[in-house]
Amino acid sequence: MGIWEIVCGVLMLIVSIILIVVTIMQPPKQQDMSSAISGGAGNFYGKNGGTTREESLAALTRVLAIVFFVITLAANIVGKLVG
Repeated sequence: MGIWEIVCGVLMLIVSIILIVVTIMQPPKQQDMSSAISGGAGNFYGKNGGTTREESLAALTRVLAIVFFVITLAANIVGKLVG
């Protein structure tokens, strides 16, 4: 195993852990009956603060998924060229 494959493997591990943490931090998308009864009012981030946090977490998730995909492709392509 070459140094390139080791570096890509470590990067993939780091990105995947961060991706898991960011995904877990996102609130669920579905609305249950308790929020329908209570009106869904009163979250910690205020009226618009939660939306921006949710949007930023969703954007970060997309970016991390793309980075993970690119690193995986790069490791496979360069691994076949070198090896």
